[in-house]
Amino acid sequence: QVQLVESGGGLVQAGGSLRLSCAASGRTFSDTAMGWFRQAPGKEREFVAGISWSGARIYHANSVKDRFTISRDNAKTTVHLQMNSLKPEDTSVYYCAARVANTDRVYYTEYEYEYWGQGTQVTVSS
Repeated sequence: QVQLVESGGGLVQAGGSLRLSCAASGRTFSDTAMGWFRQAPGKEREFVAGISWSGARIYHANSVKDRFTISRDNAKTTVHLQMNSLKPEDTSVYYCAARVANTDRVYYTEYEYEYWGQGTQVTVSS
């Protein structure tokens, strides 16, 4: 079992920045691939970014590429999402997700993830 707790959400003006964090506990973190997803009201949950268990492989969705950066600190069992140049369309609940991985790769769909955090609200005002 993996427990995930997100933090760092809030209200920010367009063009601003936020840094989301996800603290993991419950099992070995270094063999766990991590991802961030988001879901806006009335919309499906969408993939934002993923990182392999070593941190060597990273992928960001086109909608956030060059603005958001995923990273992980295996010593602190934490994954971060640095969000810059925020836009009103980034407003969503952001979820951290994890899955035990036997290969050092990124996972892209919500169905591939086993564990989820409770979500943190990000609101970007225009």
